[in-house]
Amino acid sequence: MKGTVILFILIIGGFQVLSAQETQRPNIILVMSDDQGWGQTGYNNHPILKTPNLDEMAENGIRFNRFYAGAPVCSPTRASVLTGRSNDRTAVYAHGYAMCKQEKTLAQALKEAGYKTAHFGKWHLNGLRGPGVPILASDERNPGKFGFDEWLSVTNFFDIDPIMSRNGEFVEMKGESSHIIVDEALRFIEKEKGNGQPLLVVIWYGSPHAPWSAEERDKEIFGTLDEKAQNHYGELVSMDQSIGNLRMGLRSMKLEENTLVWFNSDNGGLPNFGPETVGGLRGYKGKIYEGGLRVPCIIEWPAGISRKQVTDYPASTMDIFPTLADIVDLPTSSMGFPIDGSSIKKLFSTGLKIREKPIPFRYRGKAAIVDNNYKLISQDISKKEFELYDVVKDPNETRNIISKKKKTADRMIKEFTKWNQSVEASIEGKDYPKGLLEPNGYNEHWNTLQEYRPYFKQWKNRPEYKAVLKNEN
Repeated sequence: MKGTVILFILIIGGFQVLSAQETQRPNIILVMSDDQGWGQTGYNNHPILKTPNLDEMAENGIRFNRFYAGAPVCSPTRASVLTGRSNDRTAVYAHGYAMCKQEKTLAQALKEAGYKTAHFGKWHLNGLRGPGVPILASDERNPGKFGFDEWLSVTNFFDIDPIMSRNGEFVEMKGESSHIIVDEALRFIEKEKGNGQPLLVVIWYGSPHAPWSAEERDKEIFGTLDEKAQNHYGELVSMDQSIGNLRMGLRSMKLEENTLVWFNSDNGGLPNFGPETVGGLRGYKGKIYEGGLRVPCIIEWPAGISRKQVTDYPASTMDIFPTLADIVDLPTSSMGFPIDGSSIKKLFSTGLKIREKPIPFRYRGKAAIVDNNYKLISQDISKKEFELYDVVKDPNETRNIISKKKKTADRMIKEFTKWNQSVEASIEGKDYPKGLLEPNGYNEHWNTLQEYRPYFKQWKNRPEYKAVLKNEN
């Protein structure tokens, strides 16, 4: 195989320097969980949840203590992964919003560079809300339209025995959702490994998102919890097992050495699940405090990571595209600008201590900016009121130090104001050479679309669609 495999379990890259004749571009696999909190791993000492496969990955690569989702909810973070840009620039203002068709994506860039590309699992960038349904072939924002050669995908979250879309054709799958998409990804890799092209494989889980449905064997150890929590944690157990299957599959195909595994969650954890999900941080999914933004992240790449480490270096999903572009040596023109992330390739070898470019966030009128130890927060941008925290000394954000660190606060407010103005320009379409070609902000529930109406009768008794379709004839 001329290409090699980089595995992103939510994502990074860097490899040993070879001669020009020997260099092989890595295959890339990006893996992302759905609603997994920062504290929901064994290596972060969760009191009841065991994640042996994630723990083993963490011992063999880079484990991040301070990795941030691009936003505190799912769709915006997914847009940040594919573009390297803050979600509001891409028109993905909140969950279920459609990504602007004029955005340049990682999949498109790597495809242009000779990669074979595939997406498996949750998509949620085509503007459809509601429980996950198979994506229409005619959908103008299906994964294929954004650079994926092959895809087995659903619009949103999915659980046991899902209906999915294989390149636009609806197929009923049997089994637990995490295992389904990993098995399908491994089949794709097996099929393509001898074809002379490096691979980009994106695996986006539907777990442990609501409505929580785990198999008995996976939830039985949580018998002291209520049923909802049993299913939630059972989904995480199954997901961890599927990660083990993925790593074992790569080993069996002798691809693990030059495979980069980047794992992360799409946003912070959920409240009210017995043992809390965010490892003591403040806030949960939907909040711009650490509990809503800080997520688990591991990168495993035997051939490319020379310094196994646990790092406190702050990084985010917006760094994924720039890092991979740096590794593969993509042309600058492959990315849309402004780019909000930055390459962290050096972390794989020499290490990084001080981040030169702050990490910005904007979500539903709220905002934050992380600059190394400090985090500036605005609960309402229009009011121009801010909070400042030292998230190294005070990770739970209990002490607002804005009055004590006025010089730092003033500098960060100035940085944020300049950045926020650039986001407003992006929303107006000023990033695109021809301006905005059509209005942004598309956001619909799929049961309002005529294209799905022929399926209502056969779907109405399925557990995932029952509540949505109960009043449909």
